Amino acid sequence: MQTNQTSIRYFIIKGISDDPYLQFPIFLLVLLIYLTTISGNMTILIACRAPHLHTPMYFFLGNLSIIDICCSTVSLHKILTNFITGDKRVSFLACMVQMYFFGSLQGLELLILTAMSYDRYVAICKPLQYHLVMNTRTCGILAGTCWIWGFLQVLPPEVTVYRFSCYSSIEINHFFCDIIPVIRISCEDTTFVEMLFFIEGLFPIILTPFLLTFLSYIFIIHAILKIHTSSGRLKAFYTCSSHLTVVILLYTTLFGQYLTPNLSGTLENKKLFALFNTAAVPLLNPVIYSLKNKDVKRALNKKEPRPC
Repeated sequence: MQTNQTSIRYFIIKGISDDPYLQFPIFLLVLLIYLTTISGNMTILIACRAPHLHTPMYFFLGNLSIIDICCSTVSLHKILTNFITGDKRVSFLACMVQMYFFGSLQGLELLILTAMSYDRYVAICKPLQYHLVMNTRTCGILAGTCWIWGFLQVLPPEVTVYRFSCYSSIEINHFFCDIIPVIRISCEDTTFVEMLFFIEGLFPIILTPFLLTFLSYIFIIHAILKIHTSSGRLKAFYTCSSHLTVVILLYTTLFGQYLTPNLSGTLENKKLFALFNTAAVPLLNPVIYSLKNKDVKRALNKKEPRPC
């Protein structure tokens, strides 16, 4: 069945599984993950209010927690509402809005992680200049640029998809409106938007932040290896370990989810990567930062550092 954009009013979200016996367990699992993600990231935000955590690293960590809350809400809420209401429909406009905000938040998270890697670079490679370089003004400019560019960089492919006038089906084989499943059900020639999406994803959205982060860690590792004592090297690496763990998790899932030429690979495989990216990564972020960080633990325990 072919339909044009003027007559199409809604899509149908297929969801994670078609098995009716799995719907309730999936609902409970997603609800548990979502509530844990929200509470964990809210806990990080509360902890970052502690006076001894008013530093650039925790400023960016607070931004990251806000992004994780928004990203989980944008991507997982449809699974929950579909089960509660029994209605898998989503309006055409709501689908396009969800697709835009999810893409923007994903790109924004990579940019914030890049800013955090620069913060770690200055802290380890130029410790005497750290407070001069990473002042309040610099942090505000970095964060503001990340938020603005994050919501601008995804516009070209999103606008192109919005202008599609023909679809071969109204069923989206995903658990939310993502750009690749929507492209798959279009009956138009999608060569241009596929190339645009791949080039945008390869360079400004994913590859550029990845290269900047990678370059920062090259300098960081070089500086750590120059430290003479093993305890000093361990302490320096420890300050980066949480950030590095999150970076590896996120980029691994994004490369599997999006960066495949001509959108090759089955949607079922991409759906698994998307589920890990939207559910597991935001859930693990506060766990990684809180379990491996004594300052966060102290803030959560409401223990202020004693004055010297």
